[in-house]
Amino acid sequence: MPDIYVDGDACPVKQEVLRVAERHGLTVYLVANSWMRLGAQPLLKQVVVGEGLDAADDWIAEHIATDDLVVTGDIPLAARCLARGALALNHSGKPFTPDNIGMALAMRDLKAQLRDSGEIKDQGPGFSKADRSRFLSALDEALNKLKRRG
Repeated sequence: MPDIYVDGDACPVKQEVLRVAERHGLTVYLVANSWMRLGAQPLLKQVVVGEGLDAADDWIAEHIATDDLVVTGDIPLAARCLARGALALNHSGKPFTPDNIGMALAMRDLKAQLRDSGEIKDQGPGFSKADRSRFLSALDEALNKLKRRG
């Protein structure tokens, strides 16, 4: 059975992941820099890492396995997980794939340069109900794909 890894510090869909994981009977590793109050859930394993900039990313990348799933908005972490054979979803349900990760990394770098130079000022649109709905559909689809693989 696949496990789900959540890059938890800025994740807006933690509760959704937990509900879907419970329905599928899957373990969720919520990895963050601090403890989060999510209530007692038997399939939830909270991992609190050090305060380092990429400590949560490093822990996930070291522990994720082929046919697991990561939920993250961090594109470099998604690339590291894909390299290990895992699936990766962002918070709005867009899958990261070997076919699109290179472009996602390039766009991330370009936007960072444009923000640093003052060409763009905002961080983009906020998280919407439509994003949450897309995420839930994509999560179910990804988990079903993983179950068919195994």
